[in-house]
Amino acid sequence: MAGPHLQQPSFLLATLKADCVNKPFAQRCRDLETVIEELPAKELHGIFPWLVESIFGSLDGIIVGWNLRCLQGRTNPNEYSVALDFLDPSGPMMKLVYKLQAEEYRYDFPVSYLPGPVKASIQEQVLPECSLYHNKVQFPASGGLGLNLALNPFEYYMFYFAISLITQKNSPVTHHVSPSNSAYFILVDTYLKCFLPTEGSVLPPPSSNPGGAIPSPTPRSPAVPFSSYGMHHTSLLKRHIAHQPSVNADPASQEIWRSETLLQIFVEMWLHHYSLEMYQKMQSPHVKESFKPTEEHVLVVRLLVKHLHAFSNSLKPEPLSPSAHSHTASPLEEFKRVVIPRFVQEKLYIFLQHCFGHWPLDASFRAVLEMWLSYLQPWRYAPEKPPQSTEPLPRSVSEKWAAFIQENLLMYTKLFVGFLNRALRTDLVSPKNALMVFRVAKVFAQPNLAEMILKGEQLFLEPELVIPHRQHRLFMSPTLGGSFLSSRSPAVTDASFKVKSHVYSLEGQDFQYKQMFGTEVRNLVLKLAQLICQAQQTAKSISDHSAETMASQSFFSWFRFTPSEVNGSYTGNDLDEIGQDSIKKTDEYLEKALEYLCQIFKLSEAQLTQMMMKCGTAQDENGKKQLPDCIASENGLILTPLGRYQIINGLRRFELQYQGDTELQPIRSYENAALVRLLFRLSSALNERFADQMEVLCSRDDFVGRLCRYHLTNPQLIQKIRYSPVVRDRTSQNWGPRISLRFLASYRTLISLLMIYFLASWFYVGPVGCTFIILTGYFLYAVIMTFFFEGWKPHEH
Repeated sequence: MAGPHLQQPSFLLATLKADCVNKPFAQRCRDLETVIEELPAKELHGIFPWLVESIFGSLDGIIVGWNLRCLQGRTNPNEYSVALDFLDPSGPMMKLVYKLQAEEYRYDFPVSYLPGPVKASIQEQVLPECSLYHNKVQFPASGGLGLNLALNPFEYYMFYFAISLITQKNSPVTHHVSPSNSAYFILVDTYLKCFLPTEGSVLPPPSSNPGGAIPSPTPRSPAVPFSSYGMHHTSLLKRHIAHQPSVNADPASQEIWRSETLLQIFVEMWLHHYSLEMYQKMQSPHVKESFKPTEEHVLVVRLLVKHLHAFSNSLKPEPLSPSAHSHTASPLEEFKRVVIPRFVQEKLYIFLQHCFGHWPLDASFRAVLEMWLSYLQPWRYAPEKPPQSTEPLPRSVSEKWAAFIQENLLMYTKLFVGFLNRALRTDLVSPKNALMVFRVAKVFAQPNLAEMILKGEQLFLEPELVIPHRQHRLFMSPTLGGSFLSSRSPAVTDASFKVKSHVYSLEGQDFQYKQMFGTEVRNLVLKLAQLICQAQQTAKSISDHSAETMASQSFFSWFRFTPSEVNGSYTGNDLDEIGQDSIKKTDEYLEKALEYLCQIFKLSEAQLTQMMMKCGTAQDENGKKQLPDCIASENGLILTPLGRYQIINGLRRFELQYQGDTELQPIRSYENAALVRLLFRLSSALNERFADQMEVLCSRDDFVGRLCRYHLTNPQLIQKIRYSPVVRDRTSQNWGPRISLRFLASYRTLISLLMIYFLASWFYVGPVGCTFIILTGYFLYAVIMTFFFEGWKPHEH
């Protein structure tokens, strides 16, 4: 059947397009509902592609459509509810889909917008393994523009719905949009619950004919049975598109065709953007694939993973009698048995591999991390409830999950090593990064989990006489414990063979497995533990510094005439702006993470003590942090690679101070630039005019000389332990007697003076009298300070 884009626009289509401009959203949806109810499928067929595009946007992202990803109930409650009702599985849009489905219409979907590996495979005339594409590829007619997939209405609708998460990246974002509250996210959850139900069966499609039934649509070719997934990856397209089969599919498969189609579309559109060869052969063209998943994309995939666990865990217990099983097991129950390993496992693993290796080293990785941890814990989504206990002890992982862990061994071990490599390159002083390390350590420290992972590794490392070739992917599938609607394959009981099959099917026959509990990974864990200790010390140092700073900035410090940061020493860290509570949380996360890592890898007290000795947490006599790791040379200190790492991650730092003339230091943010320049000129004029007189006064040995030295001189700086590799002879410069009025340019000083004058006016003291009182008070204060702290400078310290 010809694609819909070849037909002439109808009057109905022109009317609906005009309504998009002239009518409000709710009215348009009501009109569409009326049109869908009243018109026959023949007339609706012409508007269906336009309607789908107007809802989900165009494939090139130019047309935004209804912008479901930014549509939220709290900002647009009316449009939000109308859109959800219209697109509900029992709503008008799905009624249109089923009405067109009954007439066996087909709609063209361009191959060029499919995920990279699928597109490349089809363009090379190699049929993808997924049966979703079988018997659907159409070569262009003479003068055609490209390959297309001939999809039925349900597939066409779901293709657009799924791919809109990927293509609509330039959607206008209004204020703060929470992906988990968007209409798109809610619709994904609704479709999953409807077509992959955890209770009961899939609801049948509504009948478009009163008193009649909808003819069974063609979900896929009966020539591609469930038991043969993955068997056609070397077949040419010409072998599969010679003819379209008639509608005589197996009745058992018809029961769940929408469930299977929905899942395959979601997995293909959201996960199949990377190929296995990308990691095995770096010269592959797939390496140039520019697809970059977003945080919202990952959150939707996590929703899919969580629901698939709940869907799979809702499988009814197998009856004791095998004969009873063969007669009572429904297609939906058989689908639950293989849904994760057969449809999701490989593509999700490669997707996670890419995210772990290419995601930015920032807090946004938390979305990927939680999606990974959700997949690793299917027991969290099991129907049984944990027993209520008065003690908050961690729940032990049941032995019944050992098979899942063994058949997903790489998900636990290789990705854990990938996370270790990421954690070793992140700033663990940051609370968000510390939380991620804590989350991973807490999950892997669940009782009995580490033991089951170790058992899986031991099964993989068992020697064998014959290693199966990776070419027989179905035979090597870890799900071969039972076939899907087929009893031809024998049950595999060898657990070791299952684990090897899983590893080799995902990584290839030549894969060199790195043991999670081996020496190499254990050394990485020790490095991480050492960094955790260093980060704890850094956080403690920052916390102590912040506490000292807060204590020094009391109310009375506002009335000092000198800024407290003239030397400009940098002691900043992002935690200074977060607060004491976040610093405390960081320390708690790191402490618990270290405790969990010790439980998982059985680290001894001796190892911890030795590790603490290497942390470099010893402090000098001034209580300051040590320098970053350096080596001394004739040109000063030179950073080592370890020292650079310590600075980048905030573990150590140089204490930077301004070493030049304090009068010539850069203008600070708390100073008025015009006043600084004006007061500098005035001070310079006074110093040039009265230089000799000030020199004579400061050279006197009596009280007047001491008082003048207190105000007019900058004594030779006391030699201190320096924390930055600066030229040392600059620290001993001694400037002669001079007047410095720069402190009057400080906003703090100006505000303090204004407050004093304002308070004095309440007591009927004029500006002249107030100035006299200030000068008198300061003179008395200076006299007292001269007796005890002659070397202390009020505005040059």
